[in-house]
Amino acid sequence: MTIPSVIEFIRDTYQTDDVIPLHAPTFAGNEKKYVLDTLTSTYVSSIGQYVDAFEDKIARFTGAARAVATVNGTAALSTALYLAGVKPHDLVITQALTFVATCNALHHLGAEPVFIDISATSLGLCPRALDNWLTENAERVDEHCVHRKTRQVIRAAVPMHTFGHPVEIDELLAVCQKWRISLIEDAAESLGSFYKGVHTGTFGKYGALSFNGNKIITTGGGGMLLCQSATDGVRAKHITTTAKIPHPWAFSHDEPGFNHRMPNLNAALGYAQMEALTTFLQQKRTLALRYAAFFAGTTFQFIKEPVYARSNYWLNAVLCENKAAQEAFVAEMNHANVRVRPAWKLMHRLPMFSHALRDDLTHSIAIEERLVNLPSSASPLLS
Repeated sequence: MTIPSVIEFIRDTYQTDDVIPLHAPTFAGNEKKYVLDTLTSTYVSSIGQYVDAFEDKIARFTGAARAVATVNGTAALSTALYLAGVKPHDLVITQALTFVATCNALHHLGAEPVFIDISATSLGLCPRALDNWLTENAERVDEHCVHRKTRQVIRAAVPMHTFGHPVEIDELLAVCQKWRISLIEDAAESLGSFYKGVHTGTFGKYGALSFNGNKIITTGGGGMLLCQSATDGVRAKHITTTAKIPHPWAFSHDEPGFNHRMPNLNAALGYAQMEALTTFLQQKRTLALRYAAFFAGTTFQFIKEPVYARSNYWLNAVLCENKAAQEAFVAEMNHANVRVRPAWKLMHRLPMFSHALRDDLTHSIAIEERLVNLPSSASPLLS
């Protein structure tokens, strides 16, 4: 298979000679109507009907006990880590193949990342690699998991559902329970993805969604904290809204809080986008099936959803034969105005995280050298 044939296939799929983005938002429903509603009402900031309505709609779709809207996905994840008790000098386990926001969230709480390898199947944190590393490097002390050498508390583990593909979350949960580690899901990319029939982001104590402009639905910028219990949800709502004690006019706060509130204006956009989510998921599955059939039997390996899961196929991906093939593919596709990208640079290669503890990251390195994300926008042409 030649690169020009891939370009032709993607242009035929989207039926355009213009630039084809990696993932563009689609606005074809009530977005303008609901946003204009907020402008007319003047409630464009953190108070308004759409914030509550959007939270409720996400909670009902995912099955979470409570959903709390935040200003972005990083804020949702940072809040989750804070509520899980992450403190300065704690260790938080995650994967090296992730977007930098995962590590930024824990870093700004003063914690340090530990990078464990991914599964070659899910592209997310591998439960077997996690258990092996903990067995070799950690011990349980009272109700905590402690790193043997540094004596730092290993407070939490944060797997990411990479490109929308669910990790082996029940096995990860079992490992975390065994070692007394809180499990928090980075579900930024996996709205609409299910593991054995249960929505991602609802297995751990908390889950974090993102509604950035390139996600399956967008609020322009925004996130959502999914809580496993209603009690945790009440606490999350309080702490993300400056910990203000409710009162019709007086201002009083009972603890240091965060100003992580999502504006009503953004929530209105998200509420309209949720009305189209089922359609987006159907279109993206059609696109994934087209890619899978096109790349079958070629030198490119299309990344399919794990057998135990139903992925939202947020970003489709292929594996090239090697690093040189990856670089040539990315360069030629972008030169032809078909936007593709390699995977993120592994987190331990970034200067601020280069000294972090890690295992051998065998699969992470192999994926980094070969993976390319393909154009994955939902489109009526895929209906």
